[in-house]
Amino acid sequence: MISFNEKIKRRSKEINSFLCVGIDISTDSLGSDNLENLISHSKKVVDATKDIALAYKPNFAFFEKWGSKGFEWLEEMMGYIGDGPITIADAKRGDIGNTAKQYAASIFGHFDFDSVTLNPYMGEDSIMPFLNNEEKGVFILCRTSNPSAKTFQSLNFHNEAKLYEQVAKWADSLNVNDNVGLVVGATAPEELIKVRRLAPSLPILIPGIGTQGGDLVSCIKEGNKSGIGILNISRDISFSRSHSANDIRQSAKMYVKKMNEALNV
Repeated sequence: MISFNEKIKRRSKEINSFLCVGIDISTDSLGSDNLENLISHSKKVVDATKDIALAYKPNFAFFEKWGSKGFEWLEEMMGYIGDGPITIADAKRGDIGNTAKQYAASIFGHFDFDSVTLNPYMGEDSIMPFLNNEEKGVFILCRTSNPSAKTFQSLNFHNEAKLYEQVAKWADSLNVNDNVGLVVGATAPEELIKVRRLAPSLPILIPGIGTQGGDLVSCIKEGNKSGIGILNISRDISFSRSHSANDIRQSAKMYVKKMNEALNV
C-alpha cells in the first residue's frame, strides 16, 4: 500500500511537474450559462493537460450551483479524469466527528477522490475521519490566499505563535499515516516560508498564482525546499486566451516550464 503523500511524489517525478489544475468552470469566465457548454469545457481542460498535470482540483461550489445535475457532472468528471493525476476535492469540509465520517464516505467513497481540503476550525475530531486510510489524503487550510485571511489566521496564539503557525505544527503532528498536507496561499510568501520550516516534509498546496498575483518563482522554490510544493492554477489555464484546447495546453506547459526552470536555477 502506497501512502497518499508518496503517490504525490511519484506522480510528480514521473511527469516532472508540480502543476495542479483547478477545475473552476464558471458561467462568467466561459461566457455561457449553458451547463452542457461548461461540461464540455471542463473535459477540454482535462484533455489538454492530463499528461502534464500532477493533480486536478475540482471546486465543489462550481458543481453544487447546478444542484443534482451539478453532482452528476462532478461524478462524470471523476470518471473522465481517470487514473494518473491526483484528484483533490476542493470542498473545505470541517464538521463534528459523526458528520465528518459522512463527508469522508461521500468524498472518498462515492466520488472516489484521492484527497480533500479541510477546515481545521473545529479541531481534531473533524479531521480524523479523513485520515484512516493512508491512501487518501487531506490538505488542511493553514494560511489561505484570500485578502481577509489574516483577520483570524494571523492572530497571535497565546503570544507564542500566530494561529496559522499553530495549525502547521498541529497538522504535522497528525501525519502518522503520511497523508496530511497543508494549503498556503501564494499571496502570503512570508507565511509560506514559516510554514515550510514548521512542517518540513508535508506537501503544500499553493493557490493564488496567476490571476491572484502570487509569485511563482519564490513559491515553487520555498514549497519544494524540503517537502513537495504543488502550485494550483485555475483561470489562467482553463480560460487562457481564446479558450481553445491549444491555448489551454500552451498555458499549462508554460507554467510547468517556469516551475522547473525556477527549481533548476
